[in-house]
Amino acid sequence: MLDQKEERLIMAVRPFLVAVVAGLLLAASAPVLAGNDAAARRADFASAFQTAAAIPAPVLRGRVDITDEMVRIGDLVDNAGDAAQIAIYRAPDPGTTGTLPAAQLLDVLRAHQVIGVETHGISNVAVTRLARTLDPDDVELQIAVALEHRNGLGDARDMLLTFDKDLKAIHLDAANNGAITPVVTRFDPRSGRFDVTLEVANDSGAAPTRLRFTGTAVETIEAAVLARDVDRNTLLKSSDIVIERRPKAEIGNNAASRDRVVGMQTRRQMRAGQALHGIDLTRPDLVQRDQAVTLIYQTAGIYLTVRGKATESGTEGDVVSVLNLQSNRTISGVVVGRGQVSVSPAAPVVPHKLASVEPAAEATASFSAGNNAPASSKAE
Repeated sequence: MLDQKEERLIMAVRPFLVAVVAGLLLAASAPVLAGNDAAARRADFASAFQTAAAIPAPVLRGRVDITDEMVRIGDLVDNAGDAAQIAIYRAPDPGTTGTLPAAQLLDVLRAHQVIGVETHGISNVAVTRLARTLDPDDVELQIAVALEHRNGLGDARDMLLTFDKDLKAIHLDAANNGAITPVVTRFDPRSGRFDVTLEVANDSGAAPTRLRFTGTAVETIEAAVLARDVDRNTLLKSSDIVIERRPKAEIGNNAASRDRVVGMQTRRQMRAGQALHGIDLTRPDLVQRDQAVTLIYQTAGIYLTVRGKATESGTEGDVVSVLNLQSNRTISGVVVGRGQVSVSPAAPVVPHKLASVEPAAEATASFSAGNNAPASSKAE
């Protein structure tokens, strides 16, 4: 085994040794060239000398990327010659990097007659094995697509998958660059359990790589969820609501959306985190019990307003009872706005045989004109 001093000496005299070898080769062929011109022989010798001297020295690499399972001399050293295909180390796992001390590597190279390697000050060689990486999100999407619309499940984007083992990035050999195909797909709708095997094609001619995953799949839907505790008759604002995906079996088909929730009023007291359903909400009360309201009397040509006091609450379109503060009588009206109740006049009873007579509005107009009465009046 050569030590470093001997190796440096060989590197120094390498061109000379190569030239000597070339000279010996020419001398061996001298009998054949005996009849040739001496000048031609000298030219051939000079050419052989230059060619031998130009053979490059082996050079160590600092970083190496490989795809094979074995590390060969040619991966680590430039100009390794016939030794380039000799395997000397097992490669690291796909997607990982290993380090080789340069001093140790030079000893291995000398054992294979690769000497005079120029290191250029490299102390360690980093060897990275290239890989195809499958991210957890990619794997989860592949599983969801495989289960889509199977045994009652919905779209892949609506599924919540829980794996029996924590899903981590998977590093495959770089040759596994083909399509990912589900080859086994099982799902039990009663338990929600799934068992899916994915196959990754290999363009190197080797058998495809198979990956098996098990866990549970649940179909989810978007639901409006309370961000805080609320009391009965609370008017919901946008800040009171967050949108979350919840299991469909838990929420049902009557989940309320954000658009249907904001501006609505709760029917009961509810806690933060509860999903809202249509039955939990009602249109907001425009009139509250004991609230001062405006009674509106409106008919053709007449618009009257009177102050009143609501004796019950109601939303738009509800019939509520209101105390007329002027007459001290309780009357019924329809909620038409915030703090407004419409009191319509009783419709006249028209005999069936007169149903085709001209509308009463014209007669009312003629009556008003004949008595010089204003077309409309307003009283507070």
